[in-house]
Amino acid sequence: MAKPLTDQLHWHAVESSDAITALKSDSKRGLSDNEALHRLNVYGSNQILVEKRVSPFKTLTRQFANLLIAILLIAAFISAIFGEIIDALVILVMVLLAVSLGYLQQYRAERSLESLKKMLAPTCSVIRDTNLREISVEKIVPGDILILEAGDRVSADSRLLEAFNLEMNEAALTGEAAPVTKTIQAVDEKTGVSDRSNIVFAGTTVIQGRGKAIVIATGKCSELGKIAIEVTAIVQETTPLEQRMKEIGRKLGAISIILVAVIAAGTLLEEYYRSGSIELDSVTRIFLFAAALAVAAVPEALPAIVTGSLAIGMRIMARHGALIRRLPAVETLGCTQVICCDKTGTLTKGEMTVREVFLSDRSYEVTGAGYEPRGRIIPLQTTMEDPEGLKKFSKAALLSSDAFLLQEEGRWIVKGDTTEGALLAFAEKAGVKIDETRNANPRIGEFSFSSERKRLTTINETPEGSTIAYMKGAPEVVLSLCSQVREKDDARELVHDDKTRIQKISTQMAEKSFRVLAIAEKQLSSIPSPLVEKDIESDFTFLGLAGILDPPRQDAIHAVATAKTVGIKPIMITGDHLQTALAVAKATGIFGNEDMILTGSQLDKLTDEALEENIEAVTVYARVSPNHKLRLVDAWKKTGEIIAMTGDGVNDAPALKKADIGIAMGITGTDVAKEAADLILADDNFATIVTAIELGRWIYDNIKKYLAYLLQANFVEIAVMTIASLLILPVIGLYGEQTLPLLATQILYVNLATDGLPAIALGFSPPDSDLLKRPPRQKNESVFTSDVTSLIIMALLIQTPVLLLGFFTSLPEGIAVARSRMFLMLIVIELVMALNCRSLTHTIFEAKPHKWLMISVAFEILLISIIILIPVTRIALGIVYPTANDLLWVVASALETMLSIEFLKRYRKKFFMSGLT
Repeated sequence: MAKPLTDQLHWHAVESSDAITALKSDSKRGLSDNEALHRLNVYGSNQILVEKRVSPFKTLTRQFANLLIAILLIAAFISAIFGEIIDALVILVMVLLAVSLGYLQQYRAERSLESLKKMLAPTCSVIRDTNLREISVEKIVPGDILILEAGDRVSADSRLLEAFNLEMNEAALTGEAAPVTKTIQAVDEKTGVSDRSNIVFAGTTVIQGRGKAIVIATGKCSELGKIAIEVTAIVQETTPLEQRMKEIGRKLGAISIILVAVIAAGTLLEEYYRSGSIELDSVTRIFLFAAALAVAAVPEALPAIVTGSLAIGMRIMARHGALIRRLPAVETLGCTQVICCDKTGTLTKGEMTVREVFLSDRSYEVTGAGYEPRGRIIPLQTTMEDPEGLKKFSKAALLSSDAFLLQEEGRWIVKGDTTEGALLAFAEKAGVKIDETRNANPRIGEFSFSSERKRLTTINETPEGSTIAYMKGAPEVVLSLCSQVREKDDARELVHDDKTRIQKISTQMAEKSFRVLAIAEKQLSSIPSPLVEKDIESDFTFLGLAGILDPPRQDAIHAVATAKTVGIKPIMITGDHLQTALAVAKATGIFGNEDMILTGSQLDKLTDEALEENIEAVTVYARVSPNHKLRLVDAWKKTGEIIAMTGDGVNDAPALKKADIGIAMGITGTDVAKEAADLILADDNFATIVTAIELGRWIYDNIKKYLAYLLQANFVEIAVMTIASLLILPVIGLYGEQTLPLLATQILYVNLATDGLPAIALGFSPPDSDLLKRPPRQKNESVFTSDVTSLIIMALLIQTPVLLLGFFTSLPEGIAVARSRMFLMLIVIELVMALNCRSLTHTIFEAKPHKWLMISVAFEILLISIIILIPVTRIALGIVYPTANDLLWVVASALETMLSIEFLKRYRKKFFMSGLT
């Protein structure tokens, strides 16, 4: 493919005629069909190609490159060999769940590019061989002449040749909702992408006006295509949860292999010592015992419990307006330390709103946000309101606007210019009905807005038969065409002091980041024919100023405060102007007195090292490009922090994919942003992120509870079996019986009972009361935190002696009796431990067991009671009917375990808190 044309010239810095010459085209004739075909072969089709994907088989085989999965498969194989078919099938089901989860996660990597392709319109209007034609966008080539009309989606980056009142919506590229006025004048060579007023970009849309442009870049050479390349180049990193899963697999795999080998060897040696030989039948039983211990050592239900916990969390998040696209991202939210967020549509409504109005001698504050026509107009002075002045001002603003305010699916939207949409919503708040007023005051003439004129003038007939001209535009321009000012239901001469005062107020509004518009009217005695601009646009009466901006969301203000409280740092990264960004950052609480603010041009001058040194001090970045956003995410990630990135535009896609968790807007977000993200906010509400973070912490906390519960049970089993097999059981040789402390079937049942409903119920426990008060955990924090390890150690120290004592004291009655007692003690103690694990830090009285946990424990106790009562199942498990003394041991050991654990939890908590203070 030939060198991209965009690498040959700075198209925005050359005159339009020079661009035509350089591209060897003609603004009137366009390209010939033969030349277009030749260029199509040279530069390729105007589409974003999807890269070759990894084969499904290779993706599947990668899922088995996991030690935990390998151990589970080995355990299933051994269980099947020794006749434990049901247990083998259960393990294989768990493996299938884990593998399926990983396999499905791989399919989202390249879907971003497919969405980028959909953003290109299917056809467009071009001039070929002097004729206007509709052609497929894939056949557009550099040098083609595009014809642009209102509503068109631009199909390739193009240099404007003609622009008549042309305004573009570039939110898909820049993320900013405000319309962008386009001109044909050349701009400075160093001008950033978002400020290139003579270029229209692929994926953006024409709001109003018309234009003609020459194509300068297609496909991957366009700004949209460059983003696609960036998205493709980013490698998806593993989440903290995936890293913890690998850690658990490695540690438990090593522990289980060593202990099983030691116990098997020790038991065989004891058999040889006792009888002088090793029978094949004994070898079979010992290896079955070892296999059962291997199954007990590995928490084979972990993938299922983790998947189930994440799935439940995903459904809860969906009810709160958040859609998770990648299950492990639920957990990643819980350790988020930095949120890099866009301004428009994330911290703000993404909809222009009139927030302040000045009517020559008084000012008003306007409440409400967005295009929904609900809110109040509140006078800021103690002077009386001017309802007639407000209505006259609103009527003039409405009649000098071309936009339409519509309600679709319960949401108010604007068709046309977003600034005019804000004026329409304000008019409704002031009591001026849009359709009724327009129908009663039909437009009979107009002078269109242009970047040179900086004003729009309309001529309307009134119901009384008179004719009024309405003007809307830049304050300095409108004021220069006014000779009167409305004051107290009348008009008087506009003197120099009035102009100075109005200009001062306009400047004050602008300093608040308002887009300021002036409104004026003029009573016409007659309508000249033809309409001449200079005959109409003079001697207007000034009515007032409207301050318009995209206001911060109230929920976002609260969410930012909450995030800071829990140790999460919010950062604003926006393509908007410095003052506008700073105003929103201050209003939402992101920017503080000690914080720094940087612009895109300042970032370009910083080395990576300098940026990393200052990264934690900067909370606002303004006028940034897509490359800047990606660079900032990279810089933050080098600090070791967990980064979340919010966004809605195409430009956000690389940063969304690069961040630890990407969060896209569901309503205003582009398909590209959604496909690159891990989480989609269905309601575009920044506050939902805080809820999602709380849920992420809750889910991870529950996974830790389950893990602590399961591991303490497994370790206690292994400890008891190891000590009994190697130290105590040789004494049983005096009784001449088989020396295994528990049979393989008994171990498997204990494992099934502890890995069953109680463990699942723990995974769905309600969150601890102080969950959001805890600081975010570190990215490299082990899942074996102090609360997890301390509970495991406490369980080992408390349960192991009790179980061995219960077993040892019943040995004189026979090995079967001793096994039965320890079997029942193990089950009931572990069921009680499930209640202890309801919270790893709070006592059972502070965090009471929830309904489903109590039901699961009661069910398991009922189930083992039934098994004991039925002779067939009792014999199959190799247990004898328990005596009253056995039941007393079971109940007493369970109560002793519960009270001891709760006492130590409270003691540990008090010691820890006193250490902090």
